[in-house]
Amino acid sequence: MLLAGCSDSPGSLEGAWTANGPVPMTITFRPGETEAMGVIEHVDYKTAGDSVEVTYKDGLMKGTSMKYVLVDRNTATNPMLTLHRVH
Repeated sequence: MLLAGCSDSPGSLEGAWTANGPVPMTITFRPGETEAMGVIEHVDYKTAGDSVEVTYKDGLMKGTSMKYVLVDRNTATNPMLTLHRVH
């Protein structure tokens, strides 16, 4: 089944993830927002198949979109980092 569209729901990304990349951190995806390093930013989510595009509506990343591809239930990637679900 293919699901696509913009919404407040992070879909398969919902929850806390650790990021391995230039700046290791925990990122939490919640309906309508993300939180990283104590900073909460409002976002829109667009899902298409196994991808979730996160578009930032405010803060330092305002206007920027990051696309995450879910490799499996507990791993997501983009060109800058790999996320692992926090259990």
